[in-house]
This record gives sequence, structure tokens and C-alpha cells, in this order.
Amino acid sequence: MEKNKAERNKTIDFPLEEGREYLDRCIHIEQPVSWETIQNQIIVGDTFQVLPKLPRGFVDLLIVDPPYNLTKNYHGNSFSHKKEADYRAYTQRWLELVLPLLKPNASIYVCCDWKSSMIIGTVLQEYCYLQNRITWQREKGRGAKNNWKNGMEDIWFATKSEEYSFHVDAVKMRRRVIAPYREGGTPKDWEETEEGKFRNTCPSNFWDDISIPYWSMAENTAHPTQKPEKLIAKLILASSQPGDIVLDPFSGAGTTAVTAKKLGRNFVGIELNELYCAWTQKRLEMAEKDSDIQGYSDGVFWERNTSAIQKKKNGR
Repeated sequence: MEKNKAERNKTIDFPLEEGREYLDRCIHIEQPVSWETIQNQIIVGDTFQVLPKLPRGFVDLLIVDPPYNLTKNYHGNSFSHKKEADYRAYTQRWLELVLPLLKPNASIYVCCDWKSSMIIGTVLQEYCYLQNRITWQREKGRGAKNNWKNGMEDIWFATKSEEYSFHVDAVKMRRRVIAPYREGGTPKDWEETEEGKFRNTCPSNFWDDISIPYWSMAENTAHPTQKPEKLIAKLILASSQPGDIVLDPFSGAGTTAVTAKKLGRNFVGIELNELYCAWTQKRLEMAEKDSDIQGYSDGVFWERNTSAIQKKKNGR
């Protein structure tokens, strides 16, 4: 039975026996398939066995959140810390399987912590065109008495070729103006609203506006390393267009699939853990009724802790 939760606790954490109807919506693949078979589907299975069965050259955007090189239990599926050479071989293995699935102009984003980042970055540079490294502030994180608190993670941005698209206007960030400048009495590069003075700025490769999902957010699940929808939304909007195909070979609790759906993209997710597949389907069902993404509205990303302004602006 699901544990009793506070009324405002929206965390998705039902057990598998209560989520069979959601798991049944996922698919299994035993032989090579066409794109039509896997369109907007969550595939249950080991990504190393599934990827060779997928069609070649169909992916516009690849978002990968592989297990970091840490010993961790994912609700029954464990990943053990590996020697550096072994984790490098692990990374090469999934990358070599997924690259043939990408279109020539596809973009690639790979999530990692600071330790695995050093390995993943060098591997990507060997196989792809490395474009940038994004560092984002997790906000949460355990304190450390003998070291600095680990509050940052990386996302490597790479492309399959030198030909790719980047939609900077789709990922502008709305920031408060501290020292507004006027020209002829008119706001210069900013706008004045009832809620305050704001400027839509081009994004950098350091993101400090992300909130980790927590218990009162509808997107939250009991997955131990879930990524925020706002984080993934930035990647999807910057490097794809409506109708494009987004692949996530380590789907987890389905944040990439759910965010892609909310933003009008097609998706394919692969996940070994059946419980996470069920949670993903629950979230996809919820997205049918509510396509909001926390921290993103009116075509811009808001600074952290500006939800009150956002709700007021949306008339909520």
C-alpha cells in the first residue's frame, strides 16, 4: 500500500502492484522495429539490448542521464561504482550504440556529476563535436564536514556533426532589472510591468534558476536522482522543434518523455526498472490535463523563487 502522505504531498511513489495498469501501457521489443512502433512510447528493457533494435537515423535530439559512477540502488536495480577505465568503457558502449540512431544534424546532451563529467567529456570529444559544458546549481545536496558541499552538476552539449540548430530565442531567461537604464525616458532592453522591471536575457552555460523537484510539486516522484522538468525543457527548446523526436535511453522516472510531450515533441524512452516505467506513464497521463512546467511561462524561463509573480501573471 502507498504510504499515507500529507495532503499537499504530490510525490508519485505507488508500488508496482498498484501500478500494473500503467506498466501495461509500456512496450517490450524483441526484434527490430520501425519508428511507428515506438513513437511516443516507453520501452521496458535494458537499453544495451534495446538500442540495436531501433531504426537508424531517426533521432533529432538525444538526452542522456546515465547512472553516475556511484554505487546506488534504484528501487531494486543497483549500479556499482566502477574503476575509471571501466566507466569509460561503459560510456563508450552506450554511445556507440546510440550514435547510429541520430540524424546527421542531431544534438546531444549528457548529464553527469563532477567526477563522471571528466570521463564523459573526454569520451564525447572522441566521438562527437563538443560544443559546451553546462553547469547547473542543484540547490539541494548533503553537507560535508571535510569538503565543499556538492551542489553542482554538469551537462555536456555535443552534436553529431558541425551542422546543427540552436534556438536561443526559445530559452531566454527573465531576470529582474536591478539598475534599469532608460533612453529618452523609455526602458532600454527591459520592460516595466505591474510585478516589476524585467529583462529577457540570453542564457549562459551556468544555470542557477533550477529547483530540484520536491514533495509539493506535481512532477515529483520517489526516484532518487530525478531531473527537473524545467532543466530538461531548456535542452528540448534550445535544440529541437515541435514534432521532432527526442530519445532518452536511461529514462528513469520519465522527465524527458513528459517534458517532450508538454512541449509538443515526440519521444522514445527506454527504462529497465518496471516501477519507474509505471510512474512515467502516470506522469504522461497527468500531462494530458496539465502541460505546465514549473518556472517556465510566456515563452521565457523565470528566475528561481518567482513562482508568485508567475502565477499572478497567469491569473492564478
